[in-house]
Amino acid sequence: MSNEPTNRKAVAIIGGGPAGLMAADVLSASGTYAVTIYDSMPTFGRKFLLAGKSGLNITHSEDYERFAGRFGAASERLRLALDGFTPNDIRQWAAELGTETFIGSSGRVFPMVMKASPLLRAWLARLQERGVKLKPRHRWTGFAEGGYAFETPEGSTTIHSDAALLALGGASWPKLGSDGRWQPLLAAKDVPIATFRAANCGFDVAWDDGFRDRFAGVPVKSVTVTSDAGTLPGEFVITASGIEGSLVYAHAAALRDRLEDEGHAELLLDLVPGRGEERLARDLARQDAKASFTNRLRKGAGIEGVKAALVRANVPPTDLSDPQRLAIRIKNLPLRLVGPRPIAEAISSAGGIEWEGIDANYMLKSIRGVFVAGEMLDWEAPTGGYLLTACFATGRAAAHGMLEYLSD
Repeated sequence: MSNEPTNRKAVAIIGGGPAGLMAADVLSASGTYAVTIYDSMPTFGRKFLLAGKSGLNITHSEDYERFAGRFGAASERLRLALDGFTPNDIRQWAAELGTETFIGSSGRVFPMVMKASPLLRAWLARLQERGVKLKPRHRWTGFAEGGYAFETPEGSTTIHSDAALLALGGASWPKLGSDGRWQPLLAAKDVPIATFRAANCGFDVAWDDGFRDRFAGVPVKSVTVTSDAGTLPGEFVITASGIEGSLVYAHAAALRDRLEDEGHAELLLDLVPGRGEERLARDLARQDAKASFTNRLRKGAGIEGVKAALVRANVPPTDLSDPQRLAIRIKNLPLRLVGPRPIAEAISSAGGIEWEGIDANYMLKSIRGVFVAGEMLDWEAPTGGYLLTACFATGRAAAHGMLEYLSD
């Protein structure tokens, strides 16, 4: 039982991010259980707050069948959890907490206030009104004496519970608490774990010093990008080390996998997606041969600035003076990638507890009474509200699994 006297069964939720908080929401609704949330950080939902710093993308409004297929190899395994808490359910849940949402032009769903803090405050307040205890600055250090050991500012402590949920996150943004330190603790208990890898991340490119100094921080707008993930329109940003941005993140899993399999990968850029190759070649051929290359490129292709610099850096000199070959290059400009950025910089992570290690109720097969949810599990998804939705949904599904377990 818990180290606090109670006649109710005790539930420990270890990890105070979206998955853990959602599990607490479900478990506390009936008032049947004594629920306590432990988190290593000084406050709860740190990553949730950072994700909402520039507008909390809470879910997505696209066709649900398409939405549910966005989780790659894990889509089928996640489907029951997603069915139990769909994007529409999330919008209704947020509204119950006083946060109305709207659908943006991209189909992404945001709070009207474009912030995460009001929703998080209302959520935590509701949990506390239901009697949920919040224990910040409690870092889980492993299993001990039939319970769970923590390091706190007051020293070491061990708590006992009738069931526990681990919702400790993946390995991205470790400064916010999801540092992956739990891996050896579970591996020692025969929990199968897939190696964590960066997801929704930037990539390194071997820029020359002149290009880097001039264009780091500059967006490359109105392009389409092709990889094994398909062809997608949008924009990305040049960084001192390479490239990043939503369009890059959409291709990140495919690029990462190719780099791992073959040691190299490239993106194909179409710098003028609104013009066909033949027309572009004609427009370039009409330019005065005596004009500078910069002027011919600007007048013939509408390319200047960072796009012109990308052409110069990635097109062989012999092709720069041939309109036909130059048009082909502009429409299919290869950008060679050296590798993904470190996982600590990634928006999310792939890898984690393998699905074969948990049952249908999200309980670990090797540790009875211990459940898992959120980014600890081996799944990944693009940005656009998918990540948060799956964290909410798995937290909720695990909570229902705990209710079933506790009722036995």
